[in-house]
Amino acid sequence: MIILTPFDAVAQIAQIIRERRLSMNMTQAELGQRAGVSLSTLRKFERLGKISFESFIRLIFVLGLMETMLNALEKDKHTYASMAEVLSGKDRPKRKRASSREK
Repeated sequence: MIILTPFDAVAQIAQIIRERRLSMNMTQAELGQRAGVSLSTLRKFERLGKISFESFIRLIFVLGLMETMLNALEKDKHTYASMAEVLSGKDRPKRKRASSREK
């Protein structure tokens, strides 16, 4: 399993948003206007991955990606105790469930 660093994930998400915008034949100015996000903010996001959460949500809504994002967030494949655990590359041990009949 490959684990992306937060930096890599941000870059990949920004690229996905840019590709989606282009596939919909929208300019940055047009997407920004439709989403209520300034052109400079959108440019910064596509270049550096920096954006407020509210502006990000506006963009994915206009691009028709809201349901995809919500579905992805609902899937609970892995949980980690900390970023250090994520970056170590080790899978978190599964927790044993206590039996209701244990004494």
